[in-house]
Amino acid sequence: MGGYAARFTEVGMADVGAVGGKGASLGELTRAGVAVPPGFVVTTAGFGEAMAVVDPIERQRGRIARLDPDDLTAVTQVTGELRRRIGYLPVPDPVRRTVSAHYRSLSASERSSEASDAAGVAAGAVAVRSSATGEDSADASYAGLQDTYLWVRGEEPVLYHLRRCWASLYSVESVCYRRRHGLPEPELAMAVVVQQMVDPRCAGVMFTRSPLTGDRSVVAVEATWGLGSALVGGDVTPDRFVVNKVTGEVVTRAVSRKLRQHLPDPAGTGICERDVPPSRVDACCLTDAELGELVRVAKRIEAHYRAPQDIEWALVGDQVYVLQSRPETVWARRDAAAVPVAPARPRALDHVIDVLGGRAAWG
Repeated sequence: MGGYAARFTEVGMADVGAVGGKGASLGELTRAGVAVPPGFVVTTAGFGEAMAVVDPIERQRGRIARLDPDDLTAVTQVTGELRRRIGYLPVPDPVRRTVSAHYRSLSASERSSEASDAAGVAAGAVAVRSSATGEDSADASYAGLQDTYLWVRGEEPVLYHLRRCWASLYSVESVCYRRRHGLPEPELAMAVVVQQMVDPRCAGVMFTRSPLTGDRSVVAVEATWGLGSALVGGDVTPDRFVVNKVTGEVVTRAVSRKLRQHLPDPAGTGICERDVPPSRVDACCLTDAELGELVRVAKRIEAHYRAPQDIEWALVGDQVYVLQSRPETVWARRDAAAVPVAPARPRALDHVIDVLGGRAAWG
């Protein structure tokens, strides 16, 4: 695909190289009919335009590719210099015009949407989220090492946070992760998701296999009041549920004391942390009906991707919105490492003879 930006409705998993893992998944889910807050992706072509100005002969990126991840002094110096250059760079004019037009279009459609009004969405409020190529793949999951900014409003703030997302590709943590895992630096690029914010009653994550045991017959759900950033950031202990996929039985239900919550900042931009009202501190975030709907959505997404998923969600009224879905990686890696491989045989029939003869064909 070409161009500097694309709506979610225009992209899918085939476009990972242009829109990154997060952008591709949000587009894929949107096109599959899953409820996803609308948005667009600033493509890797836009990132390429910016880097052609910042690092035209790729000298800085070449230095990063040669860094020793254990030499934190060198990593900090080299990455810091590149991040400063990106931060000071005005967004190239063709990219700026495209992003501004898409943002205005998203804001206009939001204002005209009754559903958005019912959700209590502030006009023009968006999340600006990094979507690096490869970050949400089954082989590597380093999305949390790049930046996400919530409740951003206005064209200039969106462009400012776009640059910050580009720069976060070269954070010390992200670069060290890539160097330790041998990920190819020249093939890396940063797309950026710009997505309409919703103001949920509660939000959280869910896994279509148990993160503790790897059991694929259950969905594990974590939930907290307000925005899910409180859970992701570790500021609250969430309510936890384990639900059997087949019977719908709630196998585990653990309701926590939820003392803090993240809410939209009353000033109109960004988020703030507030005390949970006393009546909600010990109250369960989800009814059984809401939990059942979350499990239904989780199973649908897993079936679509044909692989276990790690899903971020938000509940607005009785509507479940999916904010992100990525492949589950921890147990997938363990499964891959544990798969027995038959030793090579000259003929395919030799494998059958081994089994029938009782020999150890799966050593």
